[in-house]
Amino acid sequence: MPLTIKREIEQLKEKIREHDYLYYTLSQPRVSDKEYDDLFARLKSLEEAHPQYRTDDSPTVRVSGGISPGFKAVKHGTGMFSLDNTYSIDELKEWDARIRKGLGKDTAYDYVAELKIDGVSANLTYIKGKLTIGATRGDGQTGEDVTANIKTIRSIPLVLMGKELPDLVEIRGEVYMDKDDFLKVNSERQEAGDVLFANPRNATSGSLKLLDSSIVAKRHLNFLAHSLGAYQGKPVNSQWEFLRLLKEWGLRTDKHSVSCRDMEEVITYCRKWQEKREEVPYEIDGTVVKLNSFSRQGKLGFTAKSPRWAVAYKFPARQATTELLDIKVNVGRTGVITPTADLKPVECAGVIISHATLHNFDEIKRLKVRVGDRVLIERAGDVIPKVVKVVQQKGKEDYEIPKHCPACGEKIVKEKEEEVAFRCVNSDCPAQLERSLLHFAGRDAMDIEGLGEAVISQLVKLKYLKSLADIYKLKLEQLLRLELFKEKKANNLLSGIQKSRSRDLARLIFALGIRHVGQKAAYTLAREFGSMDKLMSAKLEGLDNIPEVGLVMAGSIIDYFSLFRNKMLIRELKESGVNMRQEGFEAKRNKLTGKTFVFTGELKGFSRSEAEELVRLSGGNFSSSVSSKTDFVVAGDSAGTKLQKARELGVRIIGESEFKEMLK
Repeated sequence: MPLTIKREIEQLKEKIREHDYLYYTLSQPRVSDKEYDDLFARLKSLEEAHPQYRTDDSPTVRVSGGISPGFKAVKHGTGMFSLDNTYSIDELKEWDARIRKGLGKDTAYDYVAELKIDGVSANLTYIKGKLTIGATRGDGQTGEDVTANIKTIRSIPLVLMGKELPDLVEIRGEVYMDKDDFLKVNSERQEAGDVLFANPRNATSGSLKLLDSSIVAKRHLNFLAHSLGAYQGKPVNSQWEFLRLLKEWGLRTDKHSVSCRDMEEVITYCRKWQEKREEVPYEIDGTVVKLNSFSRQGKLGFTAKSPRWAVAYKFPARQATTELLDIKVNVGRTGVITPTADLKPVECAGVIISHATLHNFDEIKRLKVRVGDRVLIERAGDVIPKVVKVVQQKGKEDYEIPKHCPACGEKIVKEKEEEVAFRCVNSDCPAQLERSLLHFAGRDAMDIEGLGEAVISQLVKLKYLKSLADIYKLKLEQLLRLELFKEKKANNLLSGIQKSRSRDLARLIFALGIRHVGQKAAYTLAREFGSMDKLMSAKLEGLDNIPEVGLVMAGSIIDYFSLFRNKMLIRELKESGVNMRQEGFEAKRNKLTGKTFVFTGELKGFSRSEAEELVRLSGGNFSSSVSSKTDFVVAGDSAGTKLQKARELGVRIIGESEFKEMLK
């Protein structure tokens, strides 16, 4: 038994060292944060139970990291310790109990809670207000001197502001990349044929360690300060006071940081940002909780690896590594054949993932993914998980594109050589019909409650639904033949179908599933034409001149309504009492008509989608990108690259309050 435990400890140490090298030195991690933390926790528990096997070189007694070739080593004034992690509210409460025990039951204390930015730790040394060294964390005692690269980050002042500056101060913080900038960097790498970064943190780490600082300057790295290292100056008493000082010195801090009177307020903060993490323009993977008082921090001190007075509350992981078991293909409503990864089930972002999208066959080729490979998957919010990259190639054979549709057996083709997608062009393909019906009945389209995937599948198999128009011909006796359908459920579905007849024209246009016509374009078309008859008789030139339509979409609309079967579909829907006009089309339009808005940053009064809907209802247009055709950029908190581009193009920038006034 002892030999087995000793062997496991040695194996865990070896694995962690390997992952440290891949992550810190090569910036090419093969496991997710959660998997790494699990390895670390297992090693720590074994060493605590069997201290005779703990050695001085164990990862548990030092901060992981290393020095990359090409950079000189620089010693930190004080150690840069890593934080212990908690993964539940109960664990957070247990940590609070240890704080109370360490300080004494009768001692009053408070906390500061901050967002945990998923970036790269850096240590900035200022001597008499001037930036002298910018370094990575390295092994916690010695880091890499990346001063030339640090100086390219515009959010880091070369000289501190203010009068009473300290003789020496080490300012710790996080170097990171905004989500928008990350997408831009990866787009440029894809065009150049380079390997894509897996996430913003990897892009940041890879950028910060480039030897050519002129390239780093183009990456738009950012910095948020959060902690104090070595210090020689006027006494600072608390974390909250230090955050205020940082702002006075000209450094950016997390504007979402809050002072918390007790653990209950900390828990409220953690829960809030676990729900709202997608609203922040940069990646966050948790929150950091710190005892506010520096004197009380000093009383609690440190373990060999971490401060006792601070802890990280980690959100459910959004990345994980797992085995690719198979690649299957699905048929979409427009006939597009989409490859899907079947995965060995793995926890990611709080749910068990067993499938992920591979987007298209070109993506499989780019990723060089094979069945049997170990892959990194990512899940952002409620978005379908996707395969990001191969972390370990184990598969033997390259994937071959299928030649026939899996649903109907007909050949699949590329309609145009420049297109990425392969399609099944059989109009009678049952899979396409089911997807079209599901889209038609969806919440953003005709919103037919009760007409879900399982019900549609049964109705198609029984041949009760052969087209979209057949939805409005369904009878009670037909529905009663379906599995688990009683009279009440059947009547509820018929009621949902009846309600859908009065949906506005924009929803109907979107529900038809015309290629290239999304929800936003459908609203534009409904607003421009006011009725289905006028849209059907529109000419190519007229459509092309409408903002947000363009030649490709215009051609797709003309092609759709030129087909006899689609004309018959519209006729049948009209005869079934489906609304064909846009409500309020003849009403006088307000001053937003023809104006295009772009939203950037975090809005307080409403979500991004709500703001865009208000613009649409007021006669205006909205876009996801800034161009010379943009009329207004509405800038919320933490506005990113869109704000910068608006300034460069001379586009008018307004705040949320001015936007609300315009809506009045």
